[in-house]
Amino acid sequence: MILAIDVYYIDTRAKTVGVLFNHWCDSKSDIQSLITDYQDNVAPYQSGQFYQRELPCILSLLNKVDLNKISTIVIDGYVHLNEGKIGLGGHLYNALNKKVPIIGVAKKPFAGNSDYLMEVTRGHSKHPLYVTSVGVPLANAAKNILSMAGKYRMPDILSYLDQQTKLFKIEE
Repeated sequence: MILAIDVYYIDTRAKTVGVLFNHWCDSKSDIQSLITDYQDNVAPYQSGQFYQRELPCILSLLNKVDLNKISTIVIDGYVHLNEGKIGLGGHLYNALNKKVPIIGVAKKPFAGNSDYLMEVTRGHSKHPLYVTSVGVPLANAAKNILSMAGKYRMPDILSYLDQQTKLFKIEE
């Protein structure tokens, strides 16, 4: 199974959501499971140290998943930052003892990491997604994201995931 994860913050609280699906071309209706986790006392955002805020939230959600059944994890963010420095995805990969491949999908560019990413343009968008990976070849990661269902820039499952995290605003 493939697990896509996103986190949304309100002050020092976070809602982490994961969606499990079987195939890269699956649509929203093919989602096997929706997993949710809430965290209090989340670390504040620090530029260049985003993983310190987000990684504990992701690891908490992963306690609710059988990682032996996960073939790949997709995160909203980068695996590699500038000059090869590891980002959230790289830290997650290391925290999982390098056993589960990680694909990072970002909407905004990060200066200085062009050697570590592939731009994926989907639908009729003029703006690419920025794909990075570890544990899976970058070309394969980009191909997987390109093959995801949906006619817009963001694959349908990742858009749905984003919507689920943002429901936190009305759950408060």
